[in-house]
Amino acid sequence: MRENDTSRAAPPLETIAASLRRERDRAGLSLTELAKRAGIAKSTLSQLEAGTGNPSVETLWALGVALGIPFSRLVEPPSPQVRVIRSGEAPMVRSEQSPYAAALLSSCPPGARRDLYLLELEPGGVRHGDPHIPGSVEHVLVTAGHLRVGPREQPVELAPGDYAAFSGSAPHLYEALAPGTTAVLLMEHV
Repeated sequence: MRENDTSRAAPPLETIAASLRRERDRAGLSLTELAKRAGIAKSTLSQLEAGTGNPSVETLWALGVALGIPFSRLVEPPSPQVRVIRSGEAPMVRSEQSPYAAALLSSCPPGARRDLYLLELEPGGVRHGDPHIPGSVEHVLVTAGHLRVGPREQPVELAPGDYAAFSGSAPHLYEALAPGTTAVLLMEHV
């Protein structure tokens, strides 16, 4: 994953805009109140609801936590009966803080509580994850490269084929230790 790589799809801005409006209305929150709860500027939230801007992973996670919903409800468009995502075509949402990007591969249907992501990471920065919805568990399977992941106080190193699970409701981190690191993340919401 390179900084200037334009071969990846951009974040799904129209989906994010519609989802934010829907979820904010469902929660009965004003733009001002949601922005305050998420710790973002009201103008940023207004731009996102208008389908403009370039939201980071951190901004979308903060909004999901403030709304009490999984990240996937903000980025997942309605899906057809058979859904195929070809390699390199998943819409990636990039971090502002580190060389980290996530693509939602599958979200939970109503009643179920899990989301599936493909992660791409490069050495050169640490992705510090803030706590998610209480009871969240992150399941990580490394598919290539080398990854340091887990609670900020006790991260573990994983190689291809290694798996780790840890609480997503506490501060955690992701750090690539080798170029071309990829992993599959299953986010479980309790």
